[in-house]
Amino acid sequence: MDSSYFLRNDDLILESVLGTVLIFILIVVLTRIFGLKSFSKMTGFDFVVTVAIGSILGMSINSSKPSILLGAVILIALFSLNYLVTLLRFKSEKVEDLIDNDPLLIMENGEVLWDNIKASKVTEAELQSKLREANVIRLSEVKAVILETTGEISVMHTTDETLQLEDYIMGDVKRKHA
Repeated sequence: MDSSYFLRNDDLILESVLGTVLIFILIVVLTRIFGLKSFSKMTGFDFVVTVAIGSILGMSINSSKPSILLGAVILIALFSLNYLVTLLRFKSEKVEDLIDNDPLLIMENGEVLWDNIKASKVTEAELQSKLREANVIRLSEVKAVILETTGEISVMHTTDETLQLEDYIMGDVKRKHA
């Protein structure tokens, strides 16, 4: 093998290193300005922004499309958009309802809510897997299983059957799929 294969794009090495350092510093600065929630996956919108940031970051560092400067501008725009939408969601319940999915109850007091399972497209095997991950031994231990706004499944269980879930914890959870 010819050594020129390894040196084919040696003129891009310095540009790539400097671009990576600049984009890295920009991400750190933007995260400090806008907060760690910029990378949360609390809602579908947050997830989309996180994936978009990762994609732009990767493309800016690994190729010249978009350029480092354009990648930086796009990152600033994404962070700003995420901050603006978060602010709007915080100030307006209508905006929050428009953007966010509601958590959906898929199991309550040991009973599977089959209509909600069907509507949410969660398979029985996925539910069983989440119950096992949560170390549930008996279905009677399960107080609630919730499909969260992020797509994650929360399993709330206890061996003390006298304990009940507090209303606050279940406050935003839809009990029946519309």
